Amino acid sequence: MPPKALEQHLRSLLRCDRCPRMHKPVVVGRPADSRILLVGQAPGDREPVMGRPFAWTAGKTLFRWFSGSLGWDEERVRDRIYFAAVCRCFPGKNPKGGDRVPAPEEIEACSGWLEREVRLLRTELVIPVGKLAIGRFLEPAPLQDQVGRSFRVRVAGREVDCIPLPHPSGASPWHRMEPGKTLLGKGLSLIAAHPAVRARSLTPSGPLAG
Repeated sequence: MPPKALEQHLRSLLRCDRCPRMHKPVVVGRPADSRILLVGQAPGDREPVMGRPFAWTAGKTLFRWFSGSLGWDEERVRDRIYFAAVCRCFPGKNPKGGDRVPAPEEIEACSGWLEREVRLLRTELVIPVGKLAIGRFLEPAPLQDQVGRSFRVRVAGREVDCIPLPHPSGASPWHRMEPGKTLLGKGLSLIAAHPAVRARSLTPSGPLAG
């Protein structure tokens, strides 16, 4: 893919103002020309300040998972996997505690960016992280019926593999308890064995590297 196409896409995404309740700035990852697409839920309040997805506690857990299963440190993960999300802006706080869950119309408004990325990158593997992200690709089901498995799904006109992961938030104990702990390990093993991941292991790191 021509590097300029992805860079232009990211510039347009950074200017997005479709959702008035969402807090700016838009949070985007590196321009990694990768067939692997990781889809988070939405940025927390730290990510806009740090200027990257998964910049805080949940990110540390996520990168620890990948370090153990892929042998990639955080820099290599960010260079070799394209980071997307269901929504790219911080939704704000819920008055009852925690972050506000994006509204259906906000999720829909942001979906076009994700579909364009799938087409631009010619995605082969989607890794949705957390229930909200998993729900964009799979029918509703308990996590134990989704994590630890690979699904074939159609996204933006492409047939892609989908290997879900639980959210690495410290607020959820699911991935630290059985069967979550074992299923997480199975999911990470499936990701490590995927041809798109194995191909990236053989190529140089760096944004827009083959």
